[in-house]
Amino acid sequence: MIQLKTLRTVVMQSLFGFVFASVSAFSGAQAADRDRVIAFLETTGFDVALDSIALSAEMAPDMLGIDAGDFGAAWVRLSQDVFDLTEMREVALGILEETLEEDVLAHAAEFYASPLGARLVAAENASHLVEDDETKQQAGLRIISDLVTEGSERPQLFQRMGQAIDADGTGVKAIQEIQFRFLMAASAAGVIDLQLDADGLRAFMKDQEASTQMAMQAAGMAGNAYTYQGFSDAEILTYIEALEHPMMQRVYELLNAVTFEITASRFEILAYRLQDLAPAQDL
Repeated sequence: MIQLKTLRTVVMQSLFGFVFASVSAFSGAQAADRDRVIAFLETTGFDVALDSIALSAEMAPDMLGIDAGDFGAAWVRLSQDVFDLTEMREVALGILEETLEEDVLAHAAEFYASPLGARLVAAENASHLVEDDETKQQAGLRIISDLVTEGSERPQLFQRMGQAIDADGTGVKAIQEIQFRFLMAASAAGVIDLQLDADGLRAFMKDQEASTQMAMQAAGMAGNAYTYQGFSDAEILTYIEALEHPMMQRVYELLNAVTFEITASRFEILAYRLQDLAPAQDL
């Protein structure tokens, strides 16, 4: 049986959760101007979250059974070209200019510009840019283990935080849709010989949904434990309550949708570009 690996944790659980939503649902809103959106991205740290999408490219070869090391500098150049930071930010700005309402922007910006919000963004930005995700995960798991041993309530707070970030519970479907689009594009490009048709691949992913959900929750809690280790329980609770506000939920829904579309489209482009680097392989 094939084993489909999930994308890097930064794609699964980050500042804005990266869940699937429809950007078109926000059309017709009183949108903010470009300068306000740029300032919003910087204040909330979403600009760094967008940049960190590029780190997920390291998982692409593993998903296809390809060793990126075989291609040396060519792979580095390709991934940097496809996951171009300036281009990804431009795409995000273009969507948000049309869809991010002024009142929603102001609400989120006010929180993240507060002393606590600024500290949270600084911690989240630093966490996003840690390239050794495995080390970060292991450190987070050790923190969770110690907290459980101590009888701390923080693990429950981190779980509630994850639920606030992915309020619709559609994070798994987002990850699976990214994988589906990537694998189908790689198959169409002749990069892999996919032994499943589209319906078969979706059925396989459906069977894996429960285990993927559990893996995402565990990764999210570990990531939160690592990222917010410098904050008190009271500060974390304040953050969770801010995340649960209806306006903040709308902000996350939109930013999740933007991140999903950018990530999925980048991986599709990468799949087609890989045909220049690797022969067809069985998956």
